[in-house]
This record gives sequence, structure tokens and C-alpha cells, in this order.
Amino acid sequence: MPQNNSRPAGNGTNLGQLGFRQGQGPRHGLSIPQEKSKDARGTLLRIWGYLKRQRRSLWIVVLSTAFTSGAALLGPYLIGKAIDNYVVPHKSRGFLLMCLILLAVYALGALFTWLQQYIASSLSQHTVRDMRQDLFEKYQQLPIRFFDRKTHGELMSRATNDIENVSNTLNQTMVQLVSSILMLVGSIIMMLTLSLWMTLVTVLIIPVITFITKSITKYTRRYFSGQQKELGEVNGYIQETMSGLKVIKTFGHEAKTIQAFHEKNDRLRDVGVKAQMLSGSMGPIMNATRNLSFVMIAAAGSIFAYDHMITIGIIVSFLNYSNLFSQPINQLANQYNMLQSAVAGAERVFEILDLEPESQDGASGTSEKIKGEVEFEHVSFSYTPGVSVLKNLTLHARPGQMIALVGPTGAGKTTIINLLTRFYDFQSGRILIDGKDIREFNKFDLRRQIGIVLQDAYVFAGTIRDNIRYGRLEATDEEVERAAKLANADSFIRKLPNGYNTYLQAEGSNISQGQRQLLTIARAMLADPAILILDEATSNVDTRTEFHIQAAMKSLMKGRTSFVIAHRLSTIREADMILVINHGEIIEKGSHQELLEQNGLYANLYQTQFA
Repeated sequence: MPQNNSRPAGNGTNLGQLGFRQGQGPRHGLSIPQEKSKDARGTLLRIWGYLKRQRRSLWIVVLSTAFTSGAALLGPYLIGKAIDNYVVPHKSRGFLLMCLILLAVYALGALFTWLQQYIASSLSQHTVRDMRQDLFEKYQQLPIRFFDRKTHGELMSRATNDIENVSNTLNQTMVQLVSSILMLVGSIIMMLTLSLWMTLVTVLIIPVITFITKSITKYTRRYFSGQQKELGEVNGYIQETMSGLKVIKTFGHEAKTIQAFHEKNDRLRDVGVKAQMLSGSMGPIMNATRNLSFVMIAAAGSIFAYDHMITIGIIVSFLNYSNLFSQPINQLANQYNMLQSAVAGAERVFEILDLEPESQDGASGTSEKIKGEVEFEHVSFSYTPGVSVLKNLTLHARPGQMIALVGPTGAGKTTIINLLTRFYDFQSGRILIDGKDIREFNKFDLRRQIGIVLQDAYVFAGTIRDNIRYGRLEATDEEVERAAKLANADSFIRKLPNGYNTYLQAEGSNISQGQRQLLTIARAMLADPAILILDEATSNVDTRTEFHIQAAMKSLMKGRTSFVIAHRLSTIREADMILVINHGEIIEKGSHQELLEQNGLYANLYQTQFA
């Protein structure tokens, strides 16, 4: 049964400036609006839409490729003329000039080849930069429920492996695709100008190549798509095990973890082998057919030359043109395989881009400073249909009151917070703030006035000063330090080598858990919210530090509506109202003393803690 264990991310900060932690919370089967994955043609058109943003670079690539292809096509023609006009008749005069012209043609071809590769690399990088930017922006716009269903690794795989796959394909095939088409058309035109019959002999190989290409590529896209999916699974599992490595070692599950990874890794290997074997077989098969074509042209050319239908120079030119003709077909076949891989990766990216962003509802910037009166009127909520988490819940918090939520794990406490912050929307009932339905608020304006500190303290890579300032970006250094003093964090910060400018590693791994918690509390204090949410905010600090934090919290909560989720019942004795939640319902409410006198679940929990 899905429980209310999801935790809003960006703890210790103003919710309007949250940096969401992905992959936390209940993984419920929520219905996320999304379109079906695009077909290959549709996906390629969308990639083309990104490419068109670099019109100038595209034109340079096309023109330089045209010059390169023209030089490559002119070479065999000049060689044939040189043989017929100078080599066969044994004329030395003019031969040197012809060689110099050939040298100049190939030198220009090399220069334009370098230019096209340089611009094409820049073009592909700009394209995938835009795709990556759009994907990251979409991640920031999606609702929390989406991240509750996805693992970190799977989402990261789309932003790294899948987009890098598109980048590699664009970098390798974009120029080759244009060049192959130009070379294919140009070769046919040049061959027709030399000999119709020899051209017919050359193009006889096309049906064979077409049949082989269609037979192989029929399966490649399926395997490449499977390869990207399995790669995402492997990345997600690696990320999960790295995050939970201490737990794995504590319970001695190394062997089990290794075995699970072995199975996932084997599945990735199997589908990868099939994809690469099929795509890799294309090259050798194409080479064999190209050699067959070479033999057919040489044999037919010898017969035609014997009957004086063509010259030796034309035979030599045709042998070169046959290579220029079959090579683009070979390249197009290989490029088709690479495009299948790119399409599989791009479809996974576009699948995210096609998701509906989180609706902000009301007009932005119109919300006034709220007073903090909160009402839940007969609110019911379920993560999955038919499985209730909150049942007809009603509560009323007046401005400035401290409301404590207690109860067993999974009772629905954090779900109440998720609904108040609109990380999830309830199915029935109403939630009012200052008498106004929260669905009428713009979500950004609503969350900007709610401060939240979670049990799992999260800090970002950067200085301590910047981490505290995350609560209010325009805050001055003096305001940052004042918030740290109120949170009892100033003393340990000043003992660090660089004080407030000390650089924290990713997730604050170079300071203790308790110190990270103090920073998130300072962050919430700096945000100066109208409504404050404390979800086990002092659970990771020692008793002495907790005493100082409670004093600071009392000052912070003054004049603000506060919701405190606590398992340490000693921290909520002074709450104005304690709500005891069980199975999604409020079964007891009152002050600390009143609940003890009722001798119900609260009294039992309290006596258990202090027995």
C-alpha cells in the first residue's frame, strides 16, 4: 500500500527557489500525461528542427561538402583524360600540367574537407547543447510525482548517454549523409557522360545492396532501442547502489548486489551484441558487393574496349567512379544504422520533452503576503486509485500557531505537507490559506511563502554562504550570517578553514550530517516564510545542539504558522495543537497535557519513549 513517505525536496529553503532532489518519495503508479514516442521520421524531423537553428553553419557545411564532392568527382575524369590524351599516345607535353591540375583539385578537396568537418563538429555540439538545455529545463518544470516514479540514473542516462548518442551520430553522419547523396548523384551523371552501357553495368549492383540493407536494418532499430533502455537500467542501479553502499555493507548484501548487477549487465551485453553484430555486418557485406561490382566493370570494360566502344581511360575512370558510386551506398547503409541508434536515444529525450509541465495555475506575481491561516476541509487523497492515504481530513491552523503532527510511520503526516505545498493535488475537499483555495494560488507564489526543513538535509556543491543564501538569493552577507547565528551554525562555520567561503563538495560530503542540517535550518530562517514546515528537522543533531536550535526555532516560529512533524515528542510539548494521525485520519487532537489525559495513542507513544 502506498504510504506518505515522499519528502519534498530542497529542504531548508524557500520553496519558490527549490532545487528538487530527484527520485525520492513514493513510487506510485501515477498517470503522467505524455505523448506516444515518435516514429523514426517524426523524430528525425524534430532533430532537424534543432539543426535549423544554426542556419549559417548548415549552409557552410553544405557548400563545403559540395566543393569536396566536386573535387572528388572531377579527379577520375581528369585521370581518364590524362591516360587517353597523354599516356596511351605517349605524349609528355601537357602531362605535367595535367598532374598539377590534379594536385590542385585534390588539395582544394582536402581543404574543404577540413572546413566541413570543423563546422559540422561545431554544429552538432550546438545542436545537442540546445537539446540538453531543453531537457534540463523540462526536468525543472515537471511535477514531483514524476520524479517519484523515476530513478536518478534513468533520468541522468537520458541527459547524458542518449544525448551523447545523438551528438556522435550528428558528428559522424551529418557530413557523410550530404556527401554520400552528392557523390551518388554526381557519379551517375559523370558516368552517363562517359558511357551509357558501362553505367548500366555499374548500377546493376544497386538491387543487391538495397535488399541486403533492408534485410539487416529491419532489426537494428529494435535492438538499439533496447540497448538504450538497458543502459538506463544499469546506470540507475549503479547510482542506487552507490548511494546506499553503507546499507549494503551493513547488511552484508554485497554478493546479492553483485549478482543483481550481473544480471542487468548481461542483459545490456546481450542486446548490445545483437545491435552491434547486425550493424557491424553491414560494412563487410557492402565491401564484398563493391568488389563484385569492380570485377563486373573491369570485365565489361575489357569487352567494350576490345570492340573499340570505349577507351582505356574511360575504363580507368569508371573503375574510380564505381568506387565513388558504391562507397556512398555503403556509407548510407552504415549511416542508416547509426541513425537508428540516434533515433532510439532521441525518442527517449523527446518522450520527456513531450510531458506536460507542472501547471502553475493562478497569475504569477499577484499573490500578496499571506497571514498563514490554514484550513483542510474534508480532504481525501490517494496516490493510487482505490487506496486512500488521507480520509476526510479536517484541520484548522490559525496564524502564528504551532501545529504538531505525530503518528506511526506511513500514517499520512508527510502527505499533509505534500498537499499543502501542492507537490500533489488532492482528489476531494478543499485546502484554504487565508480563506482562499490553494488551487487559485500560483504555485511559485505559494511555495515562495513556505519554508521547509526536512530530515534528510541536502546541500549543494558550492560555498557555505551560497548554500544558506539559496533560501533568498538577494540576501546580503550580513543577513546570511545573522541567519546562521540564529540556527546555531555560525560557531562551527567560523572554525572551518575558509569560514563562510568554505567550499562544500557534492551533497556536503566534507561536513557532518548534523552540520548539514544546521545549514538547511539557516536557509529556512533566511527565507523568512509565512508558513514554516519542520519535518524531523532536529533529528540529526545532538541534544545540546537541539536545545539551541529549539530556542532559535521558537524565535523563528513567532508570528508564523508552523507545522512540525516529530517523532521525538519532547520537541513538541509547547505546540498549540497536536494532531495524532493514524491510517490517514486525525484520531486525537489537543495540547500535550490534554492528550496525556486522554490516555490514547499519543499517551502510549509518549510513555513508550520515556519509559
